[in-house]
Amino acid sequence: MHRLIRRIGDASARRPWATIGAWLVSAAIVIALAATAGGAFVDDLVAPGSESEQAMELLEERFPQAADGTAIAVFAAPQGERLERHRPAVDAAVARISEVEHVATVVDPFTAGTVSPDGRIGFADIAFDLPSGDLGPKPLGTITDAMEPARQTGVAAELGGEAAFINAQTETSGAEAAGLLAAVVVLVVASGTIVAALVPIALALVAVAVGLGGILLLANAMDVSSAAPTIGAMIGLGVGIDYALFIVARYREKRAAGQDSTTALSNAMSSSGSAVVFAGGTVVVAMTALVLTGAGFLASIGLGTSLVVLFAVATALTLLPALLSLLGDRIDAGRLMRRRRLVKRSQNTAWWRFAHRVSGRPWPYLVLASVALLALAAPALRMETGFPDAGDDARSTTHRRAYDLLAEGFGPGFNGPLLLVADLRSPGVSAQTIPALSKRVAADPGIAKVGTPQISPTTDTVVLPAIPTTASSDAETSATLERVRDLLPANVTVSGLTAMTDDLTEQLADTLPIFIAAILAASFLLLMVVFRSIAVPLKATVMNLLSIGAAYGAVVTVFQWGWLKDVFNLEGTLLIASPLPTIFFAVLFGLSMDYEVFLLSRIREEYDATGDNAESVARGIAGTGPVITSAALIMTVVFLSFVAHPSPIVKMMGLGLATAVVLDATIVRMVLVPAAMALIGRANWWIPRWLDRRLPHMSKESTGIPHQPEPVLDHTSERADATALKMPTTGS
Repeated sequence: MHRLIRRIGDASARRPWATIGAWLVSAAIVIALAATAGGAFVDDLVAPGSESEQAMELLEERFPQAADGTAIAVFAAPQGERLERHRPAVDAAVARISEVEHVATVVDPFTAGTVSPDGRIGFADIAFDLPSGDLGPKPLGTITDAMEPARQTGVAAELGGEAAFINAQTETSGAEAAGLLAAVVVLVVASGTIVAALVPIALALVAVAVGLGGILLLANAMDVSSAAPTIGAMIGLGVGIDYALFIVARYREKRAAGQDSTTALSNAMSSSGSAVVFAGGTVVVAMTALVLTGAGFLASIGLGTSLVVLFAVATALTLLPALLSLLGDRIDAGRLMRRRRLVKRSQNTAWWRFAHRVSGRPWPYLVLASVALLALAAPALRMETGFPDAGDDARSTTHRRAYDLLAEGFGPGFNGPLLLVADLRSPGVSAQTIPALSKRVAADPGIAKVGTPQISPTTDTVVLPAIPTTASSDAETSATLERVRDLLPANVTVSGLTAMTDDLTEQLADTLPIFIAAILAASFLLLMVVFRSIAVPLKATVMNLLSIGAAYGAVVTVFQWGWLKDVFNLEGTLLIASPLPTIFFAVLFGLSMDYEVFLLSRIREEYDATGDNAESVARGIAGTGPVITSAALIMTVVFLSFVAHPSPIVKMMGLGLATAVVLDATIVRMVLVPAAMALIGRANWWIPRWLDRRLPHMSKESTGIPHQPEPVLDHTSERADATALKMPTTGS
């Protein structure tokens, strides 16, 4: 692999303008196609094979009108007034709604009698000629505009319901730009020059822009979750900056060691470029594994994020060497610190001394670090998952305001009705016994009301709406759903958004252990092949689990328990969104492997050279500490910027990812790794001979350059910061 990556980098460097031109043309084509042929984002919340899916399939087959999307136009008169006083304005709004594309029927509140007991709040049921997931945001935006006549008279007019929630488009907070600016500051401080800092940022932006275009095109071929672009951009910015940083740092290190620019670039691509391929491939494999969950929206997030990561790897392997060959010595332009002199480093750095201190007393450090991570992870044992509903979104959204008005006027369960679907062709309940079934369901303490049965044109299917007494995301509603299902005959199934999301939550809980086991097994085998060891991949797996568990714990304490909720601008406590544990594990395991491979590769290289376990660990940490710390800090500020996003799911993602990266780059890599490797000793690199013979070999490629001592910084130099960032060789 080293030889191939070297050749790709060399070819790009020899023809820089052709490479840059090819990227410009490719990016223009992708973005143009995305603008013209890109699909709309929809959230497919169906759990394959679940009861709710069976009910929806039955409706689509026999009663398509009942399977089509619905929304609710909510009108509320000012406090102390009755809505009847504003009837002309409401009627005008309803008339305009009826003219919107894909609206099949809409009935005004006064004709339908859907006005609250106090007369202040009313709603108009809207039925579409398409399922909610197929509508997209455009007709819903038009409906929101059509309600303007009511607003002009002082009436609150909001759009809620299933279709509005599923197709909602939340505005970004703008904090992402602040996160990017913070990343620039970190890079400038770490690299010491403006140009060396801007190059990774530029490459990450290119990768994200083209990757988001690819996600839009993917949405034309399959259902893609509305969360896919945000998560793709979040991960793409982080890894895009890191991958470019790793190569730029190694390139500058080689130049500082006396190699000419061409040779330094070629060797940097062979070593760090290969590491980037491995790291990016790990993230892609982990994200693609989301397909194993069987959930369509998770699969789309995994595939969409994988696209962005692939573009980040591609820019690092081709566009970056082209830019570096054009920049030449100008990579050090814009120097912000006075020049300093290079001196030998190994035994004179804080990193080296700290690593030896940990290795000298490994048990106290191992125990203290493990206890700290386990304490942070402990709240995860009390994690309660569920699916957020419109009531968990920001109050700035129309569907959240509609949700609150409906809950105020008609009860909290009104926003999450259960749809009982009876198949009259099968044995069980019949048309004559539907009234009796309705009474049994209404008698459940968790049911506020059972609506009028709706009969299909062929009279073989009946839909019975049931309104719970509690909100759709409330745990009591899930308990009510279970009780209702238990008392239903075999030919009656339950659907509706609440039942769908509950089924999806249950499926994700069932598949999470299998998903985790598959990723752990794949990563263990991969690390065993790369490092020819049993202990190293086992240690890496355990430590990754510790950092991920701590990230879970942080999310639980903030969002579920409400600690520091004001700091994170939360209106209240929330259940942990059921897809997040799965997404977290895929993303974090892939990202943590980046740091693991860079650190262990340098340690293995030093061990091969010295045969001294403690010294190789100290030198490995000394060589990789600055770059891993800088990369982690960059990724952390990028992830934390998403905590300001209005969506609670995005907030959870940002906090969880930032927490895991910080812990992974500090406690895990700088404390647990040297402590554990000191205790294991020479057995770190032991592998049975019979297994070693059967595993494929990934041999190192010689650079053709004699080994030279690692340079470091002193305060009187000619090459100020050429080695401010130390990159490890990959050893793969």
